[in-house]
Amino acid sequence: MRTVTLRRTTTETDIALTLTLDGTGRAEVSTGVGFFDHMLTHLARHGLFDLTVTCKGDLHIDAHHTVEDVGICFGKALAEALGNKAGIRRYGDATVPMDETLVTAAVDLSGRPFLVWRADVPTELLGSFSSQLAEEFWRAVSNAGLLTLHVVLHHGKNTHHVVETIFKATARALRAAVEADPRATGVPSTKGVL
Repeated sequence: MRTVTLRRTTTETDIALTLTLDGTGRAEVSTGVGFFDHMLTHLARHGLFDLTVTCKGDLHIDAHHTVEDVGICFGKALAEALGNKAGIRRYGDATVPMDETLVTAAVDLSGRPFLVWRADVPTELLGSFSSQLAEEFWRAVSNAGLLTLHVVLHHGKNTHHVVETIFKATARALRAAVEADPRATGVPSTKGVL
């Protein structure tokens, strides 16, 4: 089982996170930001990860630090759980519809952090979650997880649907990328390292 548990404490957040890559999609999340908990639950379910997250953040300011710092922790746990990446598929992509919304996410577990965000998400408050925080979360995951992520919103009007579909598509792309490739031997790179 590729499982990592980590703790991160700053003056803004106190986070405990456990990630199991070869899970069943079970999520136990409590960040104090209801909509974000909903998105993390989708991340676990559609990625088939087991994910436990508790976060005590400075929500009296806003949800930004909580969302970004959980993204940092998720990215670090992902990178650590992958180890040297031998035997994985490395690449993954998914195009996911949800009602009027269509999103494509593509991932390369390259060891090089890069985010391409082609998603003009309508600015809206979803509970206490600003829709703009979706990009901040995935940027933090990309940077801390040392992965390349492209997110493309083809179309969509309902902000809840747009953000949720981004999380579902990215979860499914990650699921494909972290999978063991039964035909692969070694690290999936001509360099021999990722």
